[in-house]
This record gives sequence, C-alpha cells and structure tokens, in this order.
Amino acid sequence: MRIGFDVSQTGKNKAGCGYFADSLIRHLADLDSNNEYILYPTFGDFFFDPDWPKSTRMIRRPNFKRGLAHRTFEAAQFFWSNPPQQAEAMLGAPDIIHANNFYCPVWLKNTRLIYTLYDLIFIEHPEWTTEANRSGCFDGVFNASLRADYIVSISEYSRAHFLETFPHYPEEKVVTVYPASRFAGKPAVPSRPDGLPPLETGGFWLNVATLEPRKNHERLLRAYARLKQHRGSTFPLVLVGARGWLIEGFRKRIAELGLEQDVLMPGYIDDTALQWLYQNCFAFVYPSLFEGFGLPVLEAMSLGAPVISSNTSSLPEIVGSAGLLVDPLDVDSIFEAMLLLTEDEQTRIALKECALERANEFSWEHTARQILKLYESLAA
Repeated sequence: MRIGFDVSQTGKNKAGCGYFADSLIRHLADLDSNNEYILYPTFGDFFFDPDWPKSTRMIRRPNFKRGLAHRTFEAAQFFWSNPPQQAEAMLGAPDIIHANNFYCPVWLKNTRLIYTLYDLIFIEHPEWTTEANRSGCFDGVFNASLRADYIVSISEYSRAHFLETFPHYPEEKVVTVYPASRFAGKPAVPSRPDGLPPLETGGFWLNVATLEPRKNHERLLRAYARLKQHRGSTFPLVLVGARGWLIEGFRKRIAELGLEQDVLMPGYIDDTALQWLYQNCFAFVYPSLFEGFGLPVLEAMSLGAPVISSNTSSLPEIVGSAGLLVDPLDVDSIFEAMLLLTEDEQTRIALKECALERANEFSWEHTARQILKLYESLAA
C-alpha cells in the first residue's frame, strides 16, 4: 500500500494532535517495512506550520518520503480548498490518507480515508475557544462523519460523544485506539536540565497544559492558594505550557491571589526538561474540565508521579483507580486532594506505584499495530 500520513502538527511547539501523529508514525516506521509512507508536512486549509521544512517529522527509511508541501499558508489553503483535477496524483496517488489535524479532505475519489478524532470540545463548550478554531474543527469532524472510511477515536468517551452527535455514521467504523506515553521506558534524566527554575527533587507541584480556559488553571490557583493559607506554606506550583487563547489577565490573577513568588511558569519546554519535572514532582495536578484523552496525565503516571485529576470526560477512563479523581468545578475538592497528599505520605507513595502499573497498560507499539491492521483492512 501507499499510505499518505498527515504530519503537519508534529513540528515545534506541538500539542496533543502533534504528539499523537508524531509518536504513531515513528512506531509505524519500526513495525512496517513493507508499505510506502508519504508524509505531508502541510495538510489542509486550517493549520499551517511556517517552519515545516525544519520541524515536522521526517523518517529516514527507504519506504518513507516527504510528500506535497506548500511554502505559504495561502498556497496550502488554495490547494486543499480548491484541489486541481490531478490533486490525488500530486499527493502521490496514495491508497489511504490518514488525517490527524482535524481537517478532512472531502474531495478524494480514489483514496480511502482514516480520520483521527480527538474530542468534540468545540461543540460541547464553544465558549472555550475562538470562532476560527470552533468552525475549523466542526467542519473537519462533520466532513469526516460523511466521508471517512474509519474514524480512530483516542478514547471511548470521544467515541461515544461522536456517535451521539453524528448518529448517521456507522458505529462499527469508529475504532478506539489509545495513545501512550512517549516517556515510557526511557532512562531517568539524572540531573535538573539547564533553563528550569531551581527546583528540588520532590519539592514542587506540577501541571502541564496549554494555558486556555478548559484546562481550569483558575480553580487550580485558588485551590493552591487555599492550601498555602491552610498550611502556612507549601511547595511551588510549576505551570508548564504555551499560551493558548482567552486567558488575558492570567498573571494579574496570580498577583491578586498573592502567588507571584509561588507560581513558576517556564513556558513550553523540551522533552528532557519535561521528563525531569514529571520524574521529580511532589504530585501532578490536572483538574481539566474536558479532555478527549488527557495525555499529560498518562505521561506523568508513566514516570511514577502521583496524580490528581478530574472525574470528568475521558480522564477516569485513563486514570482508573491509580489516581485521586476530583470535581474540577469544586475548588474544595481540588484543595482536599492536594491536602491529603501533603499530609499522608503513604497514600502518595501508593499512588506512585499504582501510576506506574496503570501506565504500563498503554503502549505505542500496540497502538501502531492496531492502526496497521486498519490500514490492511482497507486494502483487503
């Protein structure tokens, strides 16, 4: 087979979609030397990485090559929105295209389509995103419900949400394929990388998430402030992640809570620094309001971090009984979980062990094998 694969979000500053596509294609490369893969660094009319020649994933193997790409966003938008008659030939005449960034090509005639579904947050909570992102994501998922041969859902929660929203799509064609942690099995980072704040091992709370409303940083800050007031002092809170949208005044809010010296924001960091933080945090706190999967939670668990997470959307499905689940709308619930770990070291140690066991149930190799079987089923 000739498989076209969207790697458009695998470049610098990638988030959930990019990490999924990047990890999946690397593990497919390890498994599959028979099929030909064409990697598209610019894909669709909705997202564009101007640094794609340097940053998007390229696999240096004989059966992998870089496919059609566009130098400007305008050129990409024109091609994908107004495809020429020979568009599929220009894409390398693939047998299958696997779309990974919410965009869905509706004009394919000879090519089968697999579409990765992450979540439907933009439908459930349109107030949490911008109009451009909302309309782009909806168009992609709606078009997939009409055109995709298979939809790959990253959780059972997202699968059920999709089928409830688009009941016309065949249920048997929506397949749940879990992501995994890219840090699983990696040797420990021995010392604190340069560029991180002067943190002590086991001496900080950690949250990893793009700064945007659904990640619920506001309530996390309030719970943390209450913990500090209740205890007199507590560990610093490290918020890792790039700036998203609709968070104007976030630093002002930190100041209003009197937390300027307590909340550390290193921004978007590389994997080595992130791994060190996961390995060495006192606990990982992730009270997100809505997740299609919640990859940072699994990453933290795979490195033995005790986890506090939300009892909503897909997160209980991922955490299971290996973490403390809280009501993300209730500041008291978040506070009480943080207080429990502060005052009960045995519970914290037990959660570290449970986290590792739970994370071992997820594997990128298994994920890649599931996807490869889907590809093969379309060729049958």
